[in-house]
Amino acid sequence: FLRCGMMPVQPIKELWWFKIGASEERVYYYDPTSVDAALMKRARRSSRDNTSLEICPTQLSDEGEYKCRIVVWDNTGDSTEPSVPISKEARMMLKVNVPPEKVEITHLTSGRNLSLRCKAEGAKPPADILWTKTSPDGVETEIPDLSKTREIEPAGELYDTAEQIFYQLEENEMIAKISCVVRHHNTNTTIYKNITFVSPAIQNALKVTIQRFAEPVLYSSIENQDGQDNKAGLVKISADPGFKVPYNTSVTLKASAPGVFPEPRYLWWVGDQTGIAGRELHIDNLEEDKSYYVLAENPLGRVVLEVPVHITTSDYSQWNDSSRDGDAMVNDTTEGLDTGAIIGIVIGALIAVFFIGFAVWYWTIRDG
Repeated sequence: FLRCGMMPVQPIKELWWFKIGASEERVYYYDPTSVDAALMKRARRSSRDNTSLEICPTQLSDEGEYKCRIVVWDNTGDSTEPSVPISKEARMMLKVNVPPEKVEITHLTSGRNLSLRCKAEGAKPPADILWTKTSPDGVETEIPDLSKTREIEPAGELYDTAEQIFYQLEENEMIAKISCVVRHHNTNTTIYKNITFVSPAIQNALKVTIQRFAEPVLYSSIENQDGQDNKAGLVKISADPGFKVPYNTSVTLKASAPGVFPEPRYLWWVGDQTGIAGRELHIDNLEEDKSYYVLAENPLGRVVLEVPVHITTSDYSQWNDSSRDGDAMVNDTTEGLDTGAIIGIVIGALIAVFFIGFAVWYWTIRDG
């Protein structure tokens, strides 16, 4: 409700509402004798009084400065004198607050160690986030502000707020409900997103994998507040220019774990070679299919991923093969023959030798 702030005693001749921008945009016009028209959708004259403007439902685009103009008849109390129109104006600012559109909570667990992340999207101004824990008997307590990180990012005219905490359950806790409480004071909005952890088998616990040549393992599971379990590996592997490349191509493998807290460290190796630490592994001149391995590890657990890289060119004979001494380059242009062709050639040669031998024997006997 935009209140003009003027309640004239005199009869109203005209009432105008404008939105102030690059120019004055007419929002509403009222003439008691003939016109009662909204020039903007969702706008109408309020039933509370004759001059207030009601906008419903409010949108973010409605934010800005507004002006009302009232024209009244004034004859200074002398009924014999003609009425004179008098104009009055008032200005006001409308600020539109937007509650969070979406709240998500994700977690990464290992034993009693918890890494929790809560994100409130699309609020104005940014929403506040706090964490609480509810015991089995229903007592809710706020989790202390320890090991907490907060990020506020603009999303157009709105804001996204994300907060991560690292928390360790008590040894005597058999069950605990952790809640992300999102509060937006400007719109009087409070949103709870909950996850319940059960001990000793905590839901979706991360299995520690230390075998060197293990099969690919998911880094963790993500369980949303609705209880739907979405298996999704949080460790992502990318390859430049790709996982399948031509012979003798250099490849760069890169590991990342978006959203994982704390940030993991990485260790790469192949075969029995010494491991190379870092997010990236650079491979020079790949000549054969190989599987590389990367260990991703943070305080919550570890996982080993197998990263196979393949050669797309199967016929290596088109490439120059250097001699072992490195003194000369030898071009191998031999055409490959399959087993059937070789057997055919051998049989043909034997048949030819047989006929030649038979001919020699025959002519020898004949002349003798």
